[in-house]
Amino acid sequence: MTKHIQKPYYKRDEVTIYNGDCLPILKLMPENHCDLIFTSPPYNMRNRVRNGKYTEREKAGNFSVKYESFDDCLTTEDYYKFHQEVLNEMLRVSPLVFWNIQVVTGNKEALFKLIGYFAKVIKDIIIWDKGHAQPAARSGVINRGSEIILVFERNATDGRTFRNYEFARGEMDDVWRIPTEKSVTNLNRAVFPVALPQKAILGWTKPGDVVMDPFCGTGTTLVAARATGRKAIGIELDEKQCDVSIDRLRQMMAFVTTEKDTISVSSRLT
Repeated sequence: MTKHIQKPYYKRDEVTIYNGDCLPILKLMPENHCDLIFTSPPYNMRNRVRNGKYTEREKAGNFSVKYESFDDCLTTEDYYKFHQEVLNEMLRVSPLVFWNIQVVTGNKEALFKLIGYFAKVIKDIIIWDKGHAQPAARSGVINRGSEIILVFERNATDGRTFRNYEFARGEMDDVWRIPTEKSVTNLNRAVFPVALPQKAILGWTKPGDVVMDPFCGTGTTLVAARATGRKAIGIELDEKQCDVSIDRLRQMMAFVTTEKDTISVSSRLT
């Protein structure tokens, strides 16, 4: 019996959005369903340390509330297992995965285990320099002014040369200096600027290729894909955020740009 992906929440103008848990939806997608994935998963901000050990949950209502409908407080083991499985599925449906993450207390141990597990297929690491450091929550902690983008390549060969790319020698730096932007909504405060996925999309895909974000939130990756003439697929657990994505995409259709005239369209959508 053939398995079918659930009916899309939205499908129009070369954009498809699914409302639901990304893992079961990814499992139903065929191999090589898209050309590139750019995503930023939840960082597990509410899994904290007390007395030198991880607590199972941080329930303080005023602490790090980045999502309206998601607790963001998995145990270290659950966070590791979930993202190990999701990354394996992403690498099945796409040959390239750009995985934007910030090293925080709640994900540090799981993240370093994931880097070890996927060491063979992590092709390179990009640093996103946000232009200013976020103050540490307590003394003895380093301020955080950057995030990392792990670049995975399925069936990667040894070395650092990508199998497919669109940039010339000397054009692509490993530090991307891109300022942060204000969130388009209070539903999701963990939003990266349109220019971030746009740089990856232009550097590793062609017009008409398919770009996906399995944690698409308010649709920033989808906006970047459509603004550069690519098809877009998004998966998002929160229905309200799906609606925000759709509104942003509808607004930006009048401002679609080409590779030769690339701009960040997010300022017109906030």
